[in-house]
Parts: sequence; structure tokens; C-alpha cells
Amino acid sequence: MHPIIVGADGSRDSLRAVGWAAGEAALRGAPLRIVHAVAPWLYDRDVDSRLVSVREWLLAGGQEVVGAAVEAARARAPDLDVDGGMVPAGASRALIERARDASLVVVGSRGAGSVAGLLLGSTALQVVTHAPVPTVVVRHVEPVDRGEIAVGVDGPLGDPALAFAFEEAGLRGTRLRAVHVWSDPGAVGLGGMTPLVYDIDMIGAEHKRRLNDALAVWRDKFPDVEVVTEVVHGRPVRILSGVSARCDLLVVGTRGRGGFAGLILGSVSHGLLHHAHCPLAVVPSGGGRTTR
Repeated sequence: MHPIIVGADGSRDSLRAVGWAAGEAALRGAPLRIVHAVAPWLYDRDVDSRLVSVREWLLAGGQEVVGAAVEAARARAPDLDVDGGMVPAGASRALIERARDASLVVVGSRGAGSVAGLLLGSTALQVVTHAPVPTVVVRHVEPVDRGEIAVGVDGPLGDPALAFAFEEAGLRGTRLRAVHVWSDPGAVGLGGMTPLVYDIDMIGAEHKRRLNDALAVWRDKFPDVEVVTEVVHGRPVRILSGVSARCDLLVVGTRGRGGFAGLILGSVSHGLLHHAHCPLAVVPSGGGRTTR
């Protein structure tokens, strides 16, 4: 069983992420591994003698961070297989490297400014952008149990996100809301061209048909998952951000381009990293691993 990886830095945000990750690991029956990144020079043998006491102090502080995170995880899931350790590397690098052998990575979001969640921590952004497996960013608000997961669906490239969302809904025994947002008729127009004038209701009905077609195979695989659909005309980030205020987890896919899959986030997933109101799962185009 591949582990779930979660970053811990001693902040309140990271402890929320640890708690969320512990609950997820318990649902999946997966081990939880807590990673606390520290400066690589702390492990240098030839460190300046004047810095020895500083190094010992920093290492002791790191052990306290790891210990508090392990305690928080066990408080959430007492029987969980959990351990933690310090890694001599930058936080994003430490998490991304360990994601290669993981099923999921969880990080906290460290917002600042007058608009809640407007600014995203650099570690969270780097991990979501580069991790080869799904990454969940836990917002800096306390999660509320609303009994629903939502997934943004965007054509066939949404299959990895749908797989993750259906699996999550099945594990939790909760309803899944599949949301498709369209802003122009696109190829629905005659000849594959965007018409100058179009009927919103007619185009919306066509998008709803396509959404149901995309969901059909997953409904067959997860017959116990209750699914509701929503097709909306508008701006995807704005609509999905509103949806996120009413669910426990929002799942979106991301499209990579260039030589590294998932290297560059799509505009929708990037926007939601800043504006989602609940934990956000970003699933790379490769899909990562699942428990099925």
C-alpha cells in the first residue's frame, strides 16, 4: 500500500493538513508519512563550531514539530500507521521527491492579505504544480462536514479527476456533485466553429448530455455513489469557487504541457488554489495511483 505524504512545518495550517491526511489515510487503510523539511547544512559534518549550538537548537525544534504532527495524526486516527521525520531539503523538493512512491500528497495553504486565501504559500503551489500524484491543499479554515464532494468535469481530460472523485465519494459514503462549467459553445456550433449568436438553453442541454456520457462509465464502476449533475454557463473559477463553499472536498484536473507532465497548471486549477473554500484536490493528467 502506497503511503500518503503530508508536510508539517509547525504552523496551524500544517496541523490542519496533518489532521486531514490522517483521516484520509484511515479511510484508505494507508500508512501516513509526515515530512518536515530542514536546512541541509544542519546535517553537515564540518559545520562551523560557532554554529553547533544553533544546529542543535534547530534540530531539536524540528523534532518537536515532527512529534506534534505525529500526535495530531494519532489523535485523529488512533490506530493509524504513522511516522515522521526530518528531511534535509527545501519543503517543496522534499515532498515532490517522496510523492514518487506515494498515492497522495497533502499540504497546507498559507494565505495572507485582506482577502482570505488570496495568496498561496509557495510550497503548496510548487507541490501541486510538480507532484506526479494527486495533491490536496487544505485551506486555512476548519473543514465542515457537509456530506458532499464536488468535481469539476472538463471533457475526456477530466477522467483522472473523475476517477479520484468517485473513489473519494465511495470511501466516504457521500454524495458526488459533478459540475461542468461552459463559457462559450465551442465545437457545439455548426462546423466546429463558435457561432456569433446561439441559444444558451440549447447549448446547455448539449453540454449536459456530454456530461452524462462522461459520467456513465464511472457510475457503472461505483453504483453505490449518489451522483448529482450541474451544468452552468459562466466563468469556471468563479462557479467552482462558489461550489466549494458547499462541499467537503473539491476535485479538479490539471493539464500539463511541455516535457514534464503536470509541470504547468491549467488556469482553472491555478485559480481555485487561491479561491477555493474547502480542501482542493488537484489531479494530474496522468491520474496518479488509486486504491482500486
